[in-house]
Amino acid sequence: MNILILGAGQAAAAMAAKLRAQGHDGGITLIGEEAAPPYQRPPLSKAYLLGEMPIERLTLRADDWWTDQDIRLLTDTQATRIDRAAKRVETSAGLLPYDQLALTLGASPRRLPAALGGALRGVHTVRGIADIQQVQPALTPGKRLVVIGGGYIGLEAAAVARKLGLEVTVVEAAPRILGRVAAPETADLIRDLHQAHGVTILEGTGIDGLEGDSHVRTVRLADGRRLPADLVVLGIGVAPETALAAEAGLTIDNGIACDAQGRTSDPTIWAAGDCASFLWQGQRLRLESVGNAIDMAELVAENMLGAGKDYAPKPWFWSDQYDAKLQIAGLNAGYDRILTRPGETARASSVWYYRDGRLIAVDALNDARAYMVGKRLIEGGRTADPARVADPAVPLKELL
Repeated sequence: MNILILGAGQAAAAMAAKLRAQGHDGGITLIGEEAAPPYQRPPLSKAYLLGEMPIERLTLRADDWWTDQDIRLLTDTQATRIDRAAKRVETSAGLLPYDQLALTLGASPRRLPAALGGALRGVHTVRGIADIQQVQPALTPGKRLVVIGGGYIGLEAAAVARKLGLEVTVVEAAPRILGRVAAPETADLIRDLHQAHGVTILEGTGIDGLEGDSHVRTVRLADGRRLPADLVVLGIGVAPETALAAEAGLTIDNGIACDAQGRTSDPTIWAAGDCASFLWQGQRLRLESVGNAIDMAELVAENMLGAGKDYAPKPWFWSDQYDAKLQIAGLNAGYDRILTRPGETARASSVWYYRDGRLIAVDALNDARAYMVGKRLIEGGRTADPARVADPAVPLKELL
C-alpha cells in the first residue's frame, strides 16, 4: 500500500513515524512546500526568535532518519491538485499516485488586505521559519513595534520584542486580550505581566489601516489615533489550509471535515492536525496545538492500517512569555464557573473552569503542580470539589 502525506510539519512527521512503527512496509512519501524538513513551530515565536535556539535544533528528525526509515521526503514541492478518480496528486515534482492519502496541511496566518496596508514592507507574521528570518533583523533596541492581535502568538512576539529592547504596543480589537481562548481572570494575569515589562496594551481598539510609502510608518486606529511604527507583527489568527481539499470536492466544515477516526468524505483520504476538524462530544472541533497534531496524526496512521479507533483528544497547550510559563489543560468552551487558586509563590496562580459542576479546564501560570493535577483529573474524567480547589490550605495532591 502506497501512502502519500501532503504537508510536512509536526503531524506529517508523527504520522510517518507511526506508520513505520506499526509495521507498514509500503511506500510513504511526504510533500512539503517549505524548503526545510519537518520542524517544530512553537519555538519560532520564542527561543528561535530570541536567537537562543539554532535552526538545527528545530528539526524534528535528522536527515539520515528519513533514509533509514525508507520514507521519501519532498521539500520545496507544491501540490496543486488532488485527482480523486485517478488516485494521484499533481505536484511541482510530477504526478504522485496513492492508495491512501493524508492531508496534514496545517494553517496559514491571516494577513491584512493590501487596501489596509498589509502589503507594506515591515509588516510581518510569525508562522514559519521564513517569517522569523524576515522579522529577526528588524528586532533591534529602541525600535517601535506594534503588534496587532492580543492572542497567544501576538503576546509571545511582544514578550520577545521587549526582551530585545523594543518599544511595544499591542492593539486588540476585542474588549480584552485572549478573549476567545481564556477567562477574564487569566487575561488579567497576562495583561499585568506585560504591563510590568513595559508593554502598552490597547484593548477594544480597532485598526483602520497601516500607512507608509513602501515601508510601514504608522498604524492608524479606528478612533483616529496614529501610532508610529518601525515594524508591525500580525497576530490575528490562522485559517486552516482547505483549498486543495475543497477543490477536490471534500467536505469542508471548520477545516477539512473528518469522522471520528480521521477519515474525510472520501474513504481513501484522511486528515490530521490544524487543518482537520473532527467529531467530539456532539460537536465539530478543530484544535491548533502540537499535542493534537501528534496525537491525531498517530491515530490516523493506525486507522489507515485498519485499527478502527475513534479519536479522544486530550487537549493541552502552553505559552512562554518572558520568564513566565502558562500551561493549559482541557477545553474551556461553555464554562459557567471560574475559580482562582493562588500558587505556592507570589508569581504562581491557576484558574479552574467548570461546566455543570464538572472540571473542564485549568490555566496554570508558573504553577506546574496545578497544571499536572488538573490535567490528570480532566483526562481521567474526574472533577474536584470547587470549595477545596479555591482553598489554598488544601494541598493540590489531595484533589486527586
